[in-house]
Amino acid sequence: ALTRQQEASLLKACAASVSRSLHAAVTVLLQTGLRLTELRLLRWQQIDLLNEFLSVGQSKTERGAGRSVPLNTTAAATLRRWRQQFPEWKPTHFVFPSERVGFSNTRGVAKAYGSDPTKPITSWKTAWTKARKEARVTCRFHDLRHTCVTRLLENGTAFAKVATVMGWSPATTTRMAKRYAHFEDRSIRDAMESLSRPTSAPHAEADEWDTVQ
Repeated sequence: ALTRQQEASLLKACAASVSRSLHAAVTVLLQTGLRLTELRLLRWQQIDLLNEFLSVGQSKTERGAGRSVPLNTTAAATLRRWRQQFPEWKPTHFVFPSERVGFSNTRGVAKAYGSDPTKPITSWKTAWTKARKEARVTCRFHDLRHTCVTRLLENGTAFAKVATVMGWSPATTTRMAKRYAHFEDRSIRDAMESLSRPTSAPHAEADEWDTVQ
């Protein structure tokens, strides 16, 4: 999983990329834990920015397809800003459309052209590789999903809820339960430790009981 410092360095490099969609894509992956293909094939009709959630379409697993994923403040804001890049967007258009990047002969400024919203972007591979090198971060796209899972568990989210959001199959859920077992062990220990904390005003309660008797 990425550290917060690594994430900041990576996002900074993505923002400077010639690929105008890379920063938005990486941000959404970190905030939702979507698989790369789920994100790449996402259409605007699958995103509800009013109620702030998205519905996954095609997925790797049966449980993954059609699942709802809540959009936190960062993810929703990122998608709102990204949609402003497409004044003529339609519900059936892909969120990250196929497009090319060229450079101005006079200023050398990168500019997207030939955008086709009816086709999804093929890959971010070249831009992603360069951004990782610029940020000096070694990770795969899938590690962004792993980072999301790790942070949810660190924040105390129940494993069953994480499995639902991630769209894991039963077999994968079992495998992941073993992989992330240390988080479950920690939560159980915290729960047991809570039993040793004194209750509020125990003597006052005892005195009240004695008075009633």
